[in-house]
Amino acid sequence: MNYELLKNVIDLVQEFEEENTQPLKYQNNVKGFQEWITDRETNKPEPQWEGKELGRSAESVINTLIVHMNRYAKSYSKSVIHDSEFSTQEDFIYLINLKAFGAMSKMELIKKNIQEKPAGMQIINRLIANGWITQTTSEKDKRSKVISMTAAGEKILQEHMDKIRKATQIVTGNLNDTEKMELIRLLTALNDFHLPLYQKNIPPELLLEEAIKTSEKKEEKE
Repeated sequence: MNYELLKNVIDLVQEFEEENTQPLKYQNNVKGFQEWITDRETNKPEPQWEGKELGRSAESVINTLIVHMNRYAKSYSKSVIHDSEFSTQEDFIYLINLKAFGAMSKMELIKKNIQEKPAGMQIINRLIANGWITQTTSEKDKRSKVISMTAAGEKILQEHMDKIRKATQIVTGNLNDTEKMELIRLLTALNDFHLPLYQKNIPPELLLEEAIKTSEKKEEKE
């Protein structure tokens, strides 16, 4: 049983009963509780942020917070690789992808991690040198190499998985289950917008213009 979820529900019911005092705005039953939840989510006040009164846009704040979250996550990852054989967090992220999705080409592995080819190849070469992954010629395309994890790679990953999981979990801080699901929904929507653009390998000098056109087309459809 998910006791954390049960605790969150109990806390919400307590809030509902404390707010829904005489005269009752909502029925004191499940239907009233559902209506209270809906109103609570739809009538939330607009958040405040530094520089808002000076005209700083919501987009600016979102960009900054995403960058900051990436840096926080990397700082926790440094704890994972401290006193380990890993050189960077990408080392174990590449291994996790191979474990989760199986053998794949070098470029598939690099693109799965949203990285440029030179940086990705450097990581792959380091993992090969450490004996954690191996490469073989693809049966489908003799020009391509297929990457798979070795027993040594499995072992080193397993030895650090407990700390990796803890570093992953702490990034979500004190968000409850409902907030986590909402965050996943929003981040997935952003990823669904940006990933197709990334996969087109658009030259940097044309990327921003193409992204803006894509956004405008989406707005027109809506």
